[in-house]
Amino acid sequence: MGEEDEAWRVRFYGAHDMATGWFVPRVGELAQEFDPKNVSASIEDILELHNVQQYLEHGFLPIGYSEEERSQAQSRISEIRGAVARFFSAIDNTNFAAMMAGVSRCYHRDLLDLLGRYKAFERCDSATVLPALIAAGVQMGEWLASKKFVQAYDAEVRGELLASPRGAEQVIRKYLQAGVRGEIHLPASFTPADARELLEAYVDSESANPNYVGLIATAKENREAGIDAKLKLRAKRRSEEMTAKLFAENHGLKTGCEVRISGSQKEPVVFELDTSDGLISRYTYSRRWFEETCDNPSILNNFQHLFEFVDRQGLLTLPSYPAHLGVVERIIGTTGKTEYKVSGVFRAHDMSTRLQTSMYHFFLESKGIDLEQVVSWFFEKYLVEEFGAANFSFTPSDKASSYLQRVRHLFAEMESVATQFSLFVKDGELDRDLLAMGSEQVRYRDVPSLLGGKYVYVSEGEETASILNLLFSDQSGLNYVNESLNADNGARLLLENQVAYDDFEDYQKPSLDRLIKLGVVEDNGTHIQIVSTEQLLILRALFTTQAASYYHLSAAGRAEADAMVAKGWAKRRSSLLTEAEGKYFNYFLNNVDSSNGPQLRNKYLHGSQANGDGHDAHFNTYITALRLTVALVIKMNDDFCLSAHESSSRDNS
Repeated sequence: MGEEDEAWRVRFYGAHDMATGWFVPRVGELAQEFDPKNVSASIEDILELHNVQQYLEHGFLPIGYSEEERSQAQSRISEIRGAVARFFSAIDNTNFAAMMAGVSRCYHRDLLDLLGRYKAFERCDSATVLPALIAAGVQMGEWLASKKFVQAYDAEVRGELLASPRGAEQVIRKYLQAGVRGEIHLPASFTPADARELLEAYVDSESANPNYVGLIATAKENREAGIDAKLKLRAKRRSEEMTAKLFAENHGLKTGCEVRISGSQKEPVVFELDTSDGLISRYTYSRRWFEETCDNPSILNNFQHLFEFVDRQGLLTLPSYPAHLGVVERIIGTTGKTEYKVSGVFRAHDMSTRLQTSMYHFFLESKGIDLEQVVSWFFEKYLVEEFGAANFSFTPSDKASSYLQRVRHLFAEMESVATQFSLFVKDGELDRDLLAMGSEQVRYRDVPSLLGGKYVYVSEGEETASILNLLFSDQSGLNYVNESLNADNGARLLLENQVAYDDFEDYQKPSLDRLIKLGVVEDNGTHIQIVSTEQLLILRALFTTQAASYYHLSAAGRAEADAMVAKGWAKRRSSLLTEAEGKYFNYFLNNVDSSNGPQLRNKYLHGSQANGDGHDAHFNTYITALRLTVALVIKMNDDFCLSAHESSSRDNS
C-alpha cells in the first residue's frame, strides 16, 4: 500500500478529535459498499472496517444523509462487528506471521487490541508472535499499550525491555512523561530494581535523549520507578553536560529584555520589540512619572498597572498558562507528569517582571525608599485605615544584612502574612496570640478568600473544553474558511467578519452546529454571530487564564456565569489565588505541585543554600521573593476591595 492510500484509510481518533470530519465521506462509502456475504480477506480492510464501525456507533455520517440513509448505514454495525470477530478469531500459530505482514503503522494499536480481544495471544506462542510483530514494525511502545499482550508474554517483554538502555524510555513514559496517549503496561515481573538498573544505564548512555534525562533530573522521588536522590543528581549533572555541549555547537537565537529610565520621555512607559539582532524586548520608563509616584499607594499601583502584574480582572499575568504555549511548544518537547510547563511567553514575562522589579528596587532605593517598608505600610497602616483590618504585621529585613539573610527573612515574612490573612478570613479578625501558636507550611493554593465563589472555573466535562477549543484555539477547525477569510481563532473570525453558515465546509458544520445548539453562536440568516458578549468574555478568560473573577464581572456577566454553572459548563470556588496562580507560587517556592521548580522557599528556609553561592545568586532570589511578595499584596488588596464593595452593595440594596 502506498503512503497516499494509507493516509486515506479511515482512522477513528476519538469523538472530539478535529480529524474526525475528514473521514466521514469515506465512512459513508464503505458502509454502503459493505457486503456481509463477501467480506475482504485483507487484514488492512478488516482493520479499516473496525474503524468505520466506531464512526457509525457515534453517529458520524455525511451531513446530507436522509434519516433513511443514516438508519441503513447504522444497521451495518452488528454485521461489521461480526465480520471483524470472525476474522481475528481465525488467527492462530499457522497463519499469524502471514497475517501481520504489511499492516500499516496507523493500525498497530487497533491490531494489538483486536488480537487480545479475540484471544489470539492465548492461541499463539511467543516464539511466533514476537518475531512476527517485530518484522511488521510494531514497536515496544505499542506492545506496552496492550495489557493482554503484556500479560500473555510477561517474561519475554521484560527481557526485551532490559535488552537495551533504550528500554528505560518506556519506564520514563509510564512514570514521568505527561501527555502520553493511552496507558503503559509493564510486565508484572518487572521490578523497581529493574527500573533503577535501566534508568541508570540510560543516563550514562551516549544515545540518551536529553529531554528524558531532564525528566529524571526534575522528577519526584519514586520507589516504584527506581528514582531516588542519587539518580536525580546523576541525571542533573548529565543533563547539564548535554546542554552545555548542545549550546557549544549551536548558538541559537539571541533573545532578551532591557529596561531603562528616560529623563525626557513623557509617556509612563514605551515598549519596543527589537528584531534587528534576535528578539529583544525593550521597556523605557519615564523618570518624571516615577518621581511623581513615590507615595506608597502609587508604588504598588505601578506594579499593578505599569508593570502589568495583573490583568483587568485582577488575575496575575505572571503564571505560565497553557493558552500561551505555541504550536511548536505544544508538539515538540517532553513534559514531565509533575512538571510546571513553561512557554516562551512565560520566560519572556518572567524575565521582564524580574528586571522591572530589580530596576524599581534600585530607583526607590536612590530616593531613600525601601520597597519592603512599602509592603509593611500596606499591612500595618493601609489595611487598618481602609478596611479596619487590625493586627497585621510585616517586618522588613535589615538592609545591613546579606542578601542570603534578607531572602530567608523575606520568605518567612511572606509566609507569615499568608497565614495572617488566612486567620483573618476564617475568624473575621486576626488574633496575634492564635498566630503565635504556629502553623504548618503555607499552601498558597489553599489560602482562603473573603468572598464566596470568587472564581469561575471550567467544569470537568468535555463540553466546555470543546467550546473553548473551537472558539479560541489556534488549531480550531473554525478559524479558516479561505485565503481571504481566516483569523487566529474561531471567535475572532466571527467577530471581525460576516461569515455565512454556508461559507463553511461540510466537515466544519458539525462543530458549528454544536456551538449553535449550545447557544454560543447563532445564525441570523445572513451570518453567524456571537450570542452574548458577556458569555464570550468569560469563556475567553477561562481559556487564557484558566479562571474568571466573578466579582469583577458586570451584573450581566455574573448572570451569564451563573447560567454557565447551572448548565454544568463551569463551577465556582473560593480562594485568594486562582489554581493557576497558586501553582505559580508553589513552582518557585516548594515542590507541592511541581518537581522542576527552583524550590526557593525550601532551600533557603531549610538552610541548604550556602553563602558560597555568591552575591548575585542571592540577589536574584531576593528580587524573585520581592516580586512574589508584591504579587501577594496585590491579590490581598483586590480581595479586600471586592469584599468591601460587595458588603456596601448589600447594605445599600
